[in-house]
Amino acid sequence: MTIEAIAVDIDGTITDEKRQICISAIKALRKAEAAGIPTIIVTGNVVNYAYATEVLIGCSGGLVCENGGVVFKEGENNNAVEIMVEKDLVTAAEKHLKEKLGEKFDQHASHDNMYRLTETVFYKTLEGKELEDALKDFKYLDNIEIYDSGFALHITDKRVNKGTSLKYLCERNGINMENVMAIGDSQNDEDFLKQVGYKIAVGNAEDKLKEISTYACEKKFGDGVAEAIEKFAL
Repeated sequence: MTIEAIAVDIDGTITDEKRQICISAIKALRKAEAAGIPTIIVTGNVVNYAYATEVLIGCSGGLVCENGGVVFKEGENNNAVEIMVEKDLVTAAEKHLKEKLGEKFDQHASHDNMYRLTETVFYKTLEGKELEDALKDFKYLDNIEIYDSGFALHITDKRVNKGTSLKYLCERNGINMENVMAIGDSQNDEDFLKQVGYKIAVGNAEDKLKEISTYACEKKFGDGVAEAIEKFAL
């Protein structure tokens, strides 16, 4: 078994339910980096948050952010963030939702939306069904995706996802997707797990993710990440 790279989600995967990064995950990812296996952060988070996570842990593989809408890797693309899809459809969905939800839009919209380049996010104080109902008559409904990351509700453009952008980043860096180990926990991780050779679900992952995985960890959160890295990569 050859692992060329590790692709890992942040929230609910290397972090616990309080969004605190697990020490066991940090240690395991650093051991993998020391062994020459780069880690790619694949997340629904904004790029500045993901970049801080990458630097603090010591990951070198690059970033896939906003569920595939944004890609970044130091030393590539003149060190500029790459926007993988324009925000026109999501902006149209925002306008529609402001009319449908009224004051609820601002009450439940994520505070980091001002930094998002390709998607719009709502806190889970808003029910997913209410968001879906408000979008039922949206003209471009078939062109957008609603993801529940477990921590927030994301409205994204269907033209990209975590999987398409991970593949783009890996191919550009000469990494064979069959030799990538992807680790996740929730609905929006399914797209990138399906693209790789080694699909790992941490112990707290949704059942659907476990069903498509090569291996389901016994341990939860970052402890599960450490378990998978020790078992398959080191």
